[in-house]
Amino acid sequence: MDTISGFIDSIIYVNNDNGFTIAKFQENEKKDFTTITGYMPSVQLGESLKLTGEWKTHPKFGRQFNVTEFNVTTPNSIIGIQKYLESGLIKGIGPIYAEKIVQKFGVDTLEIIDESPSRLLEVNGIGKKRVKQIIDCWDIQRVIRDIIIFLRSNNISSSFAQRIYKIYGDHTISKIKENPFRLAKDITGIGFKIADNLANSLGFEKTSAIRIQSGIEYVLYELTNQGHTCYPKEEFVNIAEKILEVDFSLIEKEINSLILKSELIQDKKVHNGSLCDFIWLLSFYNFEKNIALELNRLLSYPKKTRDIKIDKAIDWTEEKLNLELAENQKIAVKKALLNKVHIITGGPGTGKSTITNVILKIYEQITKNITLCAPTGRAAKRMSEITGKKASTIHSLLEFDFINGGFKRNENDPIKTDLIIVDEASMIDTVLMHHFLKAIPSYTKVIFVGDIDQLPSVGAGYILNDLINSEKIPFSKLTDIFRQAKNSNIILNAHNINKGEFLEIDLDENSDFKFYPIEDPENIAKKIIYLVDKELKNKHFDPFNDVQVIAPMKKGIIGIENLNTLMQNTLNPSSKPLYRAGKRFHERDKVMQMRNNYNKDVYNGDIGRIIKINTIDQEVVIKFDGKIVTYDFSDLDEIALAYAVSVHKYQGSECPCIIIPIHTTHYKLLYRNLLYTAVTRGKRLVIILGTKKAISIAINNTEVLKRFTGLEDSIRKINYRTHEISLFDV
Repeated sequence: MDTISGFIDSIIYVNNDNGFTIAKFQENEKKDFTTITGYMPSVQLGESLKLTGEWKTHPKFGRQFNVTEFNVTTPNSIIGIQKYLESGLIKGIGPIYAEKIVQKFGVDTLEIIDESPSRLLEVNGIGKKRVKQIIDCWDIQRVIRDIIIFLRSNNISSSFAQRIYKIYGDHTISKIKENPFRLAKDITGIGFKIADNLANSLGFEKTSAIRIQSGIEYVLYELTNQGHTCYPKEEFVNIAEKILEVDFSLIEKEINSLILKSELIQDKKVHNGSLCDFIWLLSFYNFEKNIALELNRLLSYPKKTRDIKIDKAIDWTEEKLNLELAENQKIAVKKALLNKVHIITGGPGTGKSTITNVILKIYEQITKNITLCAPTGRAAKRMSEITGKKASTIHSLLEFDFINGGFKRNENDPIKTDLIIVDEASMIDTVLMHHFLKAIPSYTKVIFVGDIDQLPSVGAGYILNDLINSEKIPFSKLTDIFRQAKNSNIILNAHNINKGEFLEIDLDENSDFKFYPIEDPENIAKKIIYLVDKELKNKHFDPFNDVQVIAPMKKGIIGIENLNTLMQNTLNPSSKPLYRAGKRFHERDKVMQMRNNYNKDVYNGDIGRIIKINTIDQEVVIKFDGKIVTYDFSDLDEIALAYAVSVHKYQGSECPCIIIPIHTTHYKLLYRNLLYTAVTRGKRLVIILGTKKAISIAINNTEVLKRFTGLEDSIRKINYRTHEISLFDV
């Protein structure tokens, strides 16, 4: 084995999954760059390294150094120190200041920053504020370097170091040593296996109670990420047994211990025709119980607004809006006006928006205190466009409390409104529904509008479905497609999918629905790039704002990650990429927020554009629908490229053109409601690329990914006292 030392000059390629990296390396006292390759997760531009490996000759790219082991070192040459400082690792220092500092202090630069940082004031242009910024960052980096050494010595990628530090602070290492399993729950990307391997190297026994209990909680949290709020106990033990690799009796023992401590809840529920034991995390058990109680409160309390002559009001509204409602639409309006809480559901083109506008027009004659909202920013924006009225996200309506955490609006300080209409209600998850209902006054009338045939929420729960199936919450289902909608092949094909019928794909050139039969996944990927970069651009579809690729799977040639890389390289190449959190970002990139961040007021699924990458202050500025949000480099694990996204993440959003690759390699995720949801995201054009066989599999697969929830049972167990009549002759 050979050893070389120097610093990373540029990064050519990084595999986000395994850390395989190709980079240009400046060896000490050499003029030419060395190409290095190997598994080097989280190495950064400008970082000084000592590399162990062997020289190899690649048939195409020539002589390379294949790295088998690497260690971070302190740079000791002037150029190495300058490269390190200008890399963006130290907040407050960019290329200009790096050059000035090194010119002033030479090879003593790092020693001065470490021991006499006030001397940085001797550098022209650096003031006290910037010196403090540099000192603070340097101190954090010192702790993070210790964390990196600790992680690497235990075979954990150092890319997690900053994220771990943000949560655990200066006592990170002692906290991890005390309970390494907490990493699996607290740090996105660290699963139980990684934490378990660390625990093993720290001497934790496989059969220890802390390991098994942490594993049980981790598995339940992972199941909530798959949409479940609870799980059959027997099936859960089988899953946990495979992950923990201990006897099921030990798992059952620790489940019972957690139940005794009330950290888990066990209750009975019907499963496969018989009564079975289910287990919940305490929080989700309480959320579902509270949702049921809050709905009962709303249904049993009289509304504040006065009664009206409904038939007369509908006739008046038809005249004012110059429309004629179909009979089933009139019935839906009547039910919505009569019931304190009501659900309106139906597919595209069935008149949900028309009914919403009719109800709004009628209620505007009774009260001006009306609230419109939706689960996401894009859904709220679309609701505003449809109604001509202001619509908010549910999150902004609840107002996050930055001082105390949680929401400001609750039972003690409710939303003051007489009527709330919620659009895209199928997207509301259990946690959000719990907080939302708590904040609604007892006198307020609530109308939920949504499509139960779409995918359920990204978060845990199956709210709209459970409400309807409980048979305790009044609802109307719209099924007829109206005349103007029949001219759209997008809508017709969406209903074909829902009915289990094959698509109408032999359509003329001007159709709003196109299918390209392509067998080879590589050719599908190439065609997508051509469509976005050339053909659609020529038809005045902006590749960033007017086109969205939606893919069923994350991995593979036509998976989300590869398509994002291809489109980033094609649509938005950059000679100065930012590598952070195992990802590559460019200015102008289309990106998505991957989880709720109440402090920044951005939420899971929000899409924006990077408008500035500031390596001096270690910040990325992103614009979301006109709102400017600043991210520290250490926050970038919350952000992902969004040229291609999953169907789940794009729920509630619409785009002029939707492109959907569908292939038999996606077989694990070929479901009817997934294809239906993807197709209904398109406003002007939907393009499907792939095979008829894959489409057929999806259309015929009616097995919705099963979600275990307890809400339907919780609602059924309550003796609901509805104030208005929900079933009546009309």
